[in-house]
Amino acid sequence: MSTKSDDTSAARTAPNAGTPQLTELASLVAHQLKTPVTAAASLVQGLLGEYAGPLTPRQRDLLARANTRIEEALTTSDRMMAIARPESARTEPGVTTDLSLMVRQSQNRYSAEAARRGIAFAVETHLEPAPVRGTEAALFECLNCLVDNALKYTPDNGRIRITVAPAAQAGQVRVAVADSGIGIPENNRDTIFEPFVRADSAQESALPGVGLGLAFVKRVATALNGDVAVQQSDLGGAELTLVLPLAEEALPQSHGGPRPRKRMKVVIMGGVAAGPKVAAKVIRLKPDTELTVIDRGAVLSYAGCGFPYYVSGVVKKQRDLISSAVGAVRDPVFFQNVKHVNILNRTEATEIDRHAKQVRVRNLLNHEESWVKYDKLVLATGASPVIPDIPGTDLQNVFTLHGVHDAEGIRAVLSSGKARDVVIVGGGLLGVEITQALVNRGCRVTILEKRDQILTMLDWQMARLVEKHMESHGVKIVTGTSVSELAGIERVEGVISDRGRFPAEMVVLAVGVKPEIKLAADANLDIGTTGALKVNDHLQTSDPDIYAAGDCVEQHHILTGKPFYMPLGSTANKQGRTAAVNLCGGEEDFPGVIGSIVCTVFGYCVGCTGLGEEVAEKAGYHTVSALVPAPDREHFLPGAKQLLLKIVVDHKTRRLLGCQAIGEGNAAKRIDVAATAVTAGMTVDQLANLDLCYAPACAPAMDNIITAANVARNKPSGDM
Repeated sequence: MSTKSDDTSAARTAPNAGTPQLTELASLVAHQLKTPVTAAASLVQGLLGEYAGPLTPRQRDLLARANTRIEEALTTSDRMMAIARPESARTEPGVTTDLSLMVRQSQNRYSAEAARRGIAFAVETHLEPAPVRGTEAALFECLNCLVDNALKYTPDNGRIRITVAPAAQAGQVRVAVADSGIGIPENNRDTIFEPFVRADSAQESALPGVGLGLAFVKRVATALNGDVAVQQSDLGGAELTLVLPLAEEALPQSHGGPRPRKRMKVVIMGGVAAGPKVAAKVIRLKPDTELTVIDRGAVLSYAGCGFPYYVSGVVKKQRDLISSAVGAVRDPVFFQNVKHVNILNRTEATEIDRHAKQVRVRNLLNHEESWVKYDKLVLATGASPVIPDIPGTDLQNVFTLHGVHDAEGIRAVLSSGKARDVVIVGGGLLGVEITQALVNRGCRVTILEKRDQILTMLDWQMARLVEKHMESHGVKIVTGTSVSELAGIERVEGVISDRGRFPAEMVVLAVGVKPEIKLAADANLDIGTTGALKVNDHLQTSDPDIYAAGDCVEQHHILTGKPFYMPLGSTANKQGRTAAVNLCGGEEDFPGVIGSIVCTVFGYCVGCTGLGEEVAEKAGYHTVSALVPAPDREHFLPGAKQLLLKIVVDHKTRRLLGCQAIGEGNAAKRIDVAATAVTAGMTVDQLANLDLCYAPACAPAMDNIITAANVARNKPSGDM
């Protein structure tokens, strides 16, 4: 007898295998196996985290495959135990789970796989919320079983549709998962929900499975006084339908009975820096919040400031930029399973309806639109790169380094060896940071800057020293020049400016960013004088139920008291935390910023905080400044490196206004001390007497910042 005949025979006799005795036995076996399998999972995950040492690509691939199989084994054991004890799916009295939210979370979990296989994955929600009396874990696993089943048996470029709607019988909700796959033959439909039973079409497909998923769904549905059924789908495959009773408090009440406790709905638009920070803090403060993050990109919560290091090759893998410190990749599954946040990535928010408190979204894969309700909305839409209004910006090999797509594009061009000459348009922080990465990859780099200096956050003499240092490493810097065109046929070949034509096989546009405020402006939210969103100290917009944080927000400068715009990842994360505290009912002010920045340039550490000399004078201060060079530790140690500090002081009050530092020495430490002093309103006299740490290998006895403070003290006192 052939193997196929054996399998078919087993499938048809399997209902007898689903007796309570055998099911209970299988559950006991699964329980005994779970402990050692869980231990194996911990060991494999520890190896994947490279806690036992670095892995080769081949080793990582094999371990990842092993981890996937272990997770499948754990899922199977969990399902077997749940089948034997279906009552575990029931919740305590008064506790409900929103089935419509669970559907969106399940869709999100599988959206990446569907997109990879070209499967159109749609959700139609006609009842929201849809509270039922079942645990989140059981219902989420049920929906995952149904969706996983549809994905497994649907060929590439097929269709899957999940529909949430009122059932034919009043007081019930119906969830239907339809697909265009191989279907379930009619003669199998009466037995398909028995343990260890697989349809004839499933066995003939040779796809793996043990026949427990649908049995698990059936047991949970029965335990919740519901049912599950199968029929042919209008898409051509199978349609599995789960029907559950709605919680009593969700049904219409004729006499205004007690209202159920409402879970707060928070929607966050933006999933890079501020948005994930808001989400994490909200879930810590109010774990029962229904929280949804909407983002256009496929990659979430990435370290954009690390892109130059990724381009240079210092950071080897993209996943390192989206991983936590312990190696967990912050993808949609991570946010769902670890943070309990629903992620709608590859989804674009197109409209804010403030009156109805809802956001219109469009799935960028299938272009279907829907509305997402909110109680509190957070705008973390970030900023977009400024593209000069000149011909040629649409040519190939023109990038902005704003997002994962550009970083991958630059790496690809560099790997091809076809970017010998590179022009960076813009000499700001981003342009300077990417320069070293390109030079390290063998490129001849030219920076074209419209202003009279690069790094305009520095005073001119400090910026000029950075320019000279970069030029000593082969970088050509042309300031005071305007670019009029990017030349080329299909790909860029040169940059035309008022200083002539510069050859370029790749161009990086680094002329700045602008806040993403279109949705906010269309919703008639107040925009500040800087062009970014206007918020109060609690980070509320002009609508008290809408908060904003990150690069789309206008800040308050602590020293000048005026609106200020400086997009930084550090500020975005701090604002995200503050916004989360306040939307959860707290009272926390965001105090403002002073513009603290640090970067590295060919071994130089370049940093600043507060006001530069020229900016302070324009702000109305009468300033005293001091330029002080000194080694960053005791000079007699081999590791001592030079550092040049410039501090700016108000002549009248002697208050420290700002500090700048450049050199091979540890500038970040001194900038951080100065930032603390500026924020605290300390005078230069107080700064000079700070009790800072001393050890010859770490700092001189009179630290650089203290020496600079003493020089600045002497000048207004006439002691210089």
